[in-house]
Amino acid sequence: MSKLEVLTPANSQLIFIDQQPQMAFGVQSIDRQTLKNNVVGLAKAAKIFNVPTTITTVETGSFSGHTYPELLAVFPENDILERTSMNSWDDQNVRDALAKNAANGRKKVVVSGLWTEVCNTTFALSALNDTDYEIYMVADASGGTSVDAHKYAMDRMAQAGIIPVTWQQVLLEWQRDWARRETYDAVTSLVKEHSGAYGMGIDYAYTMVHKAAERVAHGKRIGPNPVK
Repeated sequence: MSKLEVLTPANSQLIFIDQQPQMAFGVQSIDRQTLKNNVVGLAKAAKIFNVPTTITTVETGSFSGHTYPELLAVFPENDILERTSMNSWDDQNVRDALAKNAANGRKKVVVSGLWTEVCNTTFALSALNDTDYEIYMVADASGGTSVDAHKYAMDRMAQAGIIPVTWQQVLLEWQRDWARRETYDAVTSLVKEHSGAYGMGIDYAYTMVHKAAERVAHGKRIGPNPVK
């Protein structure tokens, strides 16, 4: 599969690696609340487009703690693949889950994990070495123990052929066309919730440009009259 082919809901799968509180405590490359926002936004994007998602954890009970509840809430039906190795690729259950999706043409593996320089890098290099998967590393839904640790890990992976992306980039590649009405409302709602200034811009356009329905608070009208 050519890396020139854009991400689509049909050619992609997603894996979250060790999005756990103790791992997040060590992150210094990105604001931790921003990190969680981006992780959950990416998860909701996968849910909107029915992109198969694998969630893996390391040493939950002894060190790392449980996966963010906000992430688990997006995928309450998913099994959590617990492991001991820092490298998810060492775990047969993880390899099997990815292979099952790849057998259906989903060889573009989108990765969000902690830490960038350890669990993300070892997984990505190993998967790239052993398979014909393409690995897309979501830089702003991953974090390292320092700015340098994250940067040089991303550089190393890019030099090996792993593709750096951002979570919003993934979302918008999956949407691709605003005429795709079946996901339009869900995507714009997600953007308003998780995309900062972009979402604020949509709110502004809806209310001030398109005169969307007014909000009501404490019995008083706020904003423009609704359009009929």
